[in-house]
Amino acid sequence: MLRMRSLMVGIAVLLGVIVGVRWFSRAHEKAPPSRKPLIRWEKLVLDRKFWSEGVAVADVNRDGRPDVIAGDVWYEAPRWQRHFLRPVQRRDKGNPEEGHDPHNYSNSFACFADDFNGDGWPDVIILPFPGEACYWYENPKGQGGYWRQHLLWRSACNESPQYADLFGDGRRRLIMAIQPEGQMCWFEIPEDATKPWIPHPISEPKAPGTDRFSHGLGVGDVNRDGRPDVLVTAGWWEQPVDGSKHAGPWKFHPAKLGGPCADMIVFDVDGDSFNDVITSSAHGRGIWWHRQLAEAPGSRFQQHEIYAGFTQTHAIVFTDINGDGRPDLVTGKRWWAHGPKGDKDPLDPEEPNRPAVLYWFEIVTQPGAPPRFIPHQVDDDSGIGTQFTVADLNADRLPDVIVANKKGVFVFLQKREP
Repeated sequence: MLRMRSLMVGIAVLLGVIVGVRWFSRAHEKAPPSRKPLIRWEKLVLDRKFWSEGVAVADVNRDGRPDVIAGDVWYEAPRWQRHFLRPVQRRDKGNPEEGHDPHNYSNSFACFADDFNGDGWPDVIILPFPGEACYWYENPKGQGGYWRQHLLWRSACNESPQYADLFGDGRRRLIMAIQPEGQMCWFEIPEDATKPWIPHPISEPKAPGTDRFSHGLGVGDVNRDGRPDVLVTAGWWEQPVDGSKHAGPWKFHPAKLGGPCADMIVFDVDGDSFNDVITSSAHGRGIWWHRQLAEAPGSRFQQHEIYAGFTQTHAIVFTDINGDGRPDLVTGKRWWAHGPKGDKDPLDPEEPNRPAVLYWFEIVTQPGAPPRFIPHQVDDDSGIGTQFTVADLNADRLPDVIVANKKGVFVFLQKREP
């Protein structure tokens, strides 16, 4: 009897040891590595005609679905029916109904949608061929027909005007250069929005980056004082403490921020607590980031290449594409920027006719290592124009890419697979 009890106790102890070992092993198993969602894109061709080099998204008819605005026309969701919002502004003698000649230019280089007159309906700014008079167009509130045209200002210069929350108050302002003054300005909407808008000087007259065809303009907090600044390739204007109430030009800090480019993005790329600047070559080859050097903050930047796989990266959007909480870089090739023979590349004589690609770049940082930029191709037959947008078009909480250019008007709906 005693032996039987001892045997049973021994078996119980052995079983306890086995269970404990299995529990310990399971508790200390390595968790499976986290997997990023597979991102793919559904391409919608809204139009194969050339209407605009810029595009905006807004619920034009207030039916709860975002629509697409591309210069002379807008596309009504969900069937994407085309409507004309103004007479076609052709720069040649062709048939207006056929859009613009891709060998030439449109009269729409950027589109920014917002409610400018406070009536609850989205209107649109259409930035013209550089240097010409700029207008905004008043939404007809569902009545159809052409939108009423209002002069915004007599000249719109620099090829990358910005429409951004310049003062951190949730309201976007138009930032662009004007001629013949040669000044960088931000614009205030007057009480009567149908009157010309009020330019407030950011720069002194005859400032860098203010010529008719200047390349390179951005808005971002260079010195991390909590106030967005304004950048061109020759340096940056520091926003004063009193922001929109400040009278007179802002303080300018000379700095070398690369050659002719497009949108200029301010972001701490390498995580060293100094904001850097991302730029792309508007007509040449190259996308870069300019590291702000700690020994001379605000005045010295060191250029590093991100990618040089294609040319004509004439616009950048900086937003979180993959939902990891970090912004990504979206850009592409502006096809036939100056026609089929207008842009020569010594490395590739056929470059103007290469595929019009669209990419997004994932920024990956690791302690003690330089940042990496992982390219992801979205498409090879669309590209970008001089301005494009990223927005959630189908209410699935995923950012989509919307472009308009000499290839047509396109929507890329983001799709994810686990």
